[in-house]
Amino acid sequence: MKHRYTLLCLAPWWLLSPAVHAQGRATVSAADYARAERLLGPNVNGLVYRGTVRPNWLEGDRFWYRNAIPEGFEFIMVDGARRTRTRAFDHSAMAAALSVVTGQTYEAFRLPFQNMEFVRNGEAIRVQVSGRWLECTVAQPRCRVTEATTPLPPGAAVSPDGRWAAFVREFNLWVRDLATGQDIQLTHDGSEHFGYAVDNAGWTRSNRAVVLWSPDSKKLATYQQDERHVGEMYLVETRVGRPVLTRWKYPLPEDSIIQLIHRVVVHLDGPRVVRLKMPPDQHRSTVCDHIVCGGRWVDVAWSDDGSQLAFVSSSRDHKVATLRVADPVTGDVRDVLEERVETFFESGFGRANWQVFFRRGRVLWFSQRDDWGHLYLYDLGTGRLLRQLTSGSWNVTQVLRSDEGAGTLWFLGVGREQGRDPYYRHFYRLNLDGGTPVLLTPEDADHEVSLSPSGRYFVDAYSRPDVPPVSVLRDMNGRVVMELERADISRLQAAGWTPPVPFTVKARDGKTDLYGLMYLPSNFDSTRRYPIINNVYPGPQTGSVGSRQFLPARGDTRALAELGFVVIQVDAMGTPLRSKSFHAAYYGNMGDNGLPDQVAAMQQLAARYRWIDLDRAGIYGHSGGGYAAAGAILRYPDFFKVAVSQAGNHDNRLYEDDWGEKWQGLLQRYPDGTTNYDNQANHLLAGNLKGKLLLAHGTMDDNVPPYGTLLLVDALIRANKDFDLIVFPNRRHGFGNEPYMIRKRWDYFVRHLLGAEPPLEYKFTLPPT
Repeated sequence: MKHRYTLLCLAPWWLLSPAVHAQGRATVSAADYARAERLLGPNVNGLVYRGTVRPNWLEGDRFWYRNAIPEGFEFIMVDGARRTRTRAFDHSAMAAALSVVTGQTYEAFRLPFQNMEFVRNGEAIRVQVSGRWLECTVAQPRCRVTEATTPLPPGAAVSPDGRWAAFVREFNLWVRDLATGQDIQLTHDGSEHFGYAVDNAGWTRSNRAVVLWSPDSKKLATYQQDERHVGEMYLVETRVGRPVLTRWKYPLPEDSIIQLIHRVVVHLDGPRVVRLKMPPDQHRSTVCDHIVCGGRWVDVAWSDDGSQLAFVSSSRDHKVATLRVADPVTGDVRDVLEERVETFFESGFGRANWQVFFRRGRVLWFSQRDDWGHLYLYDLGTGRLLRQLTSGSWNVTQVLRSDEGAGTLWFLGVGREQGRDPYYRHFYRLNLDGGTPVLLTPEDADHEVSLSPSGRYFVDAYSRPDVPPVSVLRDMNGRVVMELERADISRLQAAGWTPPVPFTVKARDGKTDLYGLMYLPSNFDSTRRYPIINNVYPGPQTGSVGSRQFLPARGDTRALAELGFVVIQVDAMGTPLRSKSFHAAYYGNMGDNGLPDQVAAMQQLAARYRWIDLDRAGIYGHSGGGYAAAGAILRYPDFFKVAVSQAGNHDNRLYEDDWGEKWQGLLQRYPDGTTNYDNQANHLLAGNLKGKLLLAHGTMDDNVPPYGTLLLVDALIRANKDFDLIVFPNRRHGFGNEPYMIRKRWDYFVRHLLGAEPPLEYKFTLPPT
């Protein structure tokens, strides 16, 4: 797993330089664009075989996964206890059986489903094909149309025993009996803007019921969300005739009233609602800028017997976190412990790491009080700290499993293994009674782990950005039970793909290491001089590089490089997974965006590699990256010559309350009319623009509404600055990967950094994803 990369001169410079048009202006041809297009995700993702193992766990430590092979896809069944790996069924026979019952012709490794459910004690699978449910036997495939089971209501949450499905109807909480199909109303006083289990954070909304079932399936923890006096956001759909107005509750940092949640426990017995005896909580979590993170309601947990409910209340500014325990019968609540911080409190990285061990009378707590993310053990009764469980200049990231009886837990951590990329995840075992963590994944790589429900095995898929994946099954001591897959990237390489080059540079302080990836053209020529383009995402919740797993395409970074650029991604200060001081480097000054580190990194790379032309520096990004890209060319107008800014939150006073208030603080207005948010507003810097700036936004962006971009546009007009603008009618937040946006982005850099003329209206022919 060594880093191996060589910079080769594969062709003379005159064959690699942009062609010269008859009138003397350089051009980049449609063939150049086509070569770059072949390296976009939809074209290269399917060129990696045996690279992804996503286990679907079954009883008895068995699991199945869908595996990419040159012929298409196969379904693999693994039995950990028996150490077997076989195809889940005869694919040719299954294709024939499906063809008989549907009247369509299917090939063995191009079956018309991606997911399946094992039924009848594993003797058959249930799949959906063309809107119909089919049941097919496994041993000797025969398929029949099966009666539909009781359908789940939209956004339903199924109880642990599989009997009930909780859902929201007309702002009240209901359950459906999945055996009879009967719907039962549990609450009756829900109303518009004061509904039960509703999911609205302003920037994101869904129809999911936000509940947590008790282990015995007799109770649900949920809340009644009060939005009655919260301000609204407005967007207008463009169409022939009258436009259509969309309006919904969307709190801003300036608002005195935001969403509140009144915590309740709903008992199916009755049914009856028990309100917890406490004031309503702020709509906050210790994990993300929503109470639902990764599809799960976080910061709430039942005891094993359902007799107690634990949860964490967070202050509006994220500086105070209070662990509480409630009695679901009486509604009584008691405070267990509280943590106060100067900036923002988080209980983990993408996951809440606190747990209550009710039988042991202990609390597992996560804190960065010593500048690193570690685990602490408290007494549940008194809230007294008993001991620190982990320590050192590294982070616990996610606690994945705990065995209260055995006093053992298993967690992911980063930065503990010396001499390795500090972002690589490793899996560890820890004894709650003391001792040092035991490393279970020794390979120098990033490890993606999936645990079996029994806790006896885990699937470990490990890779690096420049090294393809290996997937193995391990026991809980870390021993390899069997190798599952070893990725084949031969077709990817044949298509012209080359791996990114990992690099390390120093931050703005000249001391702190920063880590990034560099992308070069496949026909790289060290005798040439290349413009450098920075693909930026500033944080604070993530960084530019993102996953350290192997990914054939990371956005369009690799493809863009193919047009004759050096493209980089750097995780600057202000991003997570390092120390707390690293993460909070620009707390209260979001306009910083890690840009001093981005500039420093580009300068160091240019000093290291003579083929980087720092006089032709560009930057681009989407969402927070769009905000940072525009900020870069406005704050460093003599450094960045070109910027492409998409869907940027250019003034966080116009973005959802939780985002700005967590990273910038609560809005403060000063006697002179200024605020503590002025230092992050891009439109206040419009007069600094010197280079080429392309702005883009969707008119129906309900995550980052377009008004921040329009504020910046208005300020640029008032400053008499030239700029470019693309408005995407009726698009929401994710337009950045539309072919038109990709082409305009490429055209912009080709024209203004290469000084070349792009092909006229190049048309992408990307396959469907």
